Amino acid sequence: MITPRFYCTQTLESVAVSIYCPSVRASDAEINIDETLLTVHINPYFLRINFPHPVLEDDRSSATYDPSSGYLTVTLTKETKGQEFPDLDLLAKLLAPRRVEVPKQPAIEVIGSETSPQSELEELVDLTDAISLEQRDILQAAENDWQFPQTVAESSPPLQISTKRYYGFLDMYTGYFTHVVHTENDVNELGSEAESCLPEERRVKRLQHEEIKWDEEHYMADYVDDEYIEELLAWEDPELAVDAECLFTEKENMTMLNLPRKEYLPTKSQQRNLYLTLLTLLFAYAYDRRTTQHDPTPESAWTICSLVPAFSALDPPPYITAEGVPLSIPTSEFTDYDLASALLPSYRRSLAFPLYRSFAMADACRNDVAAILAKGRRMVTRCILEMKHILDHHEVYYVYSKIWLDDFCVWIQASASDEMMLDIAQQLKALTITKTMIGWNIENLEAATLLDTSASTSDSDNESSE
Repeated sequence: MITPRFYCTQTLESVAVSIYCPSVRASDAEINIDETLLTVHINPYFLRINFPHPVLEDDRSSATYDPSSGYLTVTLTKETKGQEFPDLDLLAKLLAPRRVEVPKQPAIEVIGSETSPQSELEELVDLTDAISLEQRDILQAAENDWQFPQTVAESSPPLQISTKRYYGFLDMYTGYFTHVVHTENDVNELGSEAESCLPEERRVKRLQHEEIKWDEEHYMADYVDDEYIEELLAWEDPELAVDAECLFTEKENMTMLNLPRKEYLPTKSQQRNLYLTLLTLLFAYAYDRRTTQHDPTPESAWTICSLVPAFSALDPPPYITAEGVPLSIPTSEFTDYDLASALLPSYRRSLAFPLYRSFAMADACRNDVAAILAKGRRMVTRCILEMKHILDHHEVYYVYSKIWLDDFCVWIQASASDEMMLDIAQQLKALTITKTMIGWNIENLEAATLLDTSASTSDSDNESSE
């Protein structure tokens, strides 16, 4: 079955779905409504939409087909008149499967029962429940030839009985880098061991690679000759202006229609880590967007992949940082320590890998990430879709789109919170990441560079005067 293109509109009393299905028989259309669920089947198209609130099929509902435009328009009545249906432009959220609510109450309810005298066994059970844990262990040992129960120490690492390793979004993927040595993957920092490295080994390799790529001379040269970098820092992104409207293009809608139909059930810890990973994705995107002034180049795919630890080393947050990260009373579920530790690898990589290496540039990218998050899920989704477009058109790096960005596009629309993003944006804007946290003695390098530059200038003036 083919998922057709569609879009939704609403009035105070109804919601309309316009479905593009050219060259079909309108009489063959099968339309079903079940509370919030709308299904439309008209060969070869099938569409299932899950609305945020219930709809009705009554005398005011209708379905019309326009052969000239190829659109089938289904109009349904809202169960509650005047109720706002949010996020009708987030197509991936509408296409996500309906969640099945697990009943909290037991399926069988005891209305009443006749009381009967307690048996000797029930009295023994009551007495057993009343004894202490130590007494219980003694009783169990007496029944088992006086052998006390034993448990395996929790500190022991789990036994690895398979060489298969998982990575990507919620660690759902494996096998994508089996033949990575035979491809021109210049950002892969794990080499031929990409499929066999444990998470802690990936982090060690990433840190080693960052140390190797750090070039003091390159950083000092950009620090002195910063005319073009200052121009990039002064650039203002029109789409991040406060009053800028955020609307999906037809191309973006088509991309969202082709996203996987998945429902994610992350734990609380995984949910937190997804937000932190999102920061690293947006930081890399913001760097490329600012340094190209939103005009991607053939190097954009390499730049983005190099700056994201979850791509180049399959090493997403959370990260452990050095001491000295500023702490404050958190205004959301994340502390300043959480956010700083997530962004520190991005800062380091922006100073070690790409063409323009500037701490001020890294700070500007952090502010850009805050501005993107402040505009909510739609802006974040558009940025991830643009990253996906860049990587999808690269013959090697498209793999990172498959194991990370496709799922992120779906998760952001269906599960991410605008309120959480706004809280993180406010914290990021006020966050301070100092040069001492980077670990490369940047302040002393800059001071030595300025001293050397002033000395050279003084010598030149003396030669001119002579």
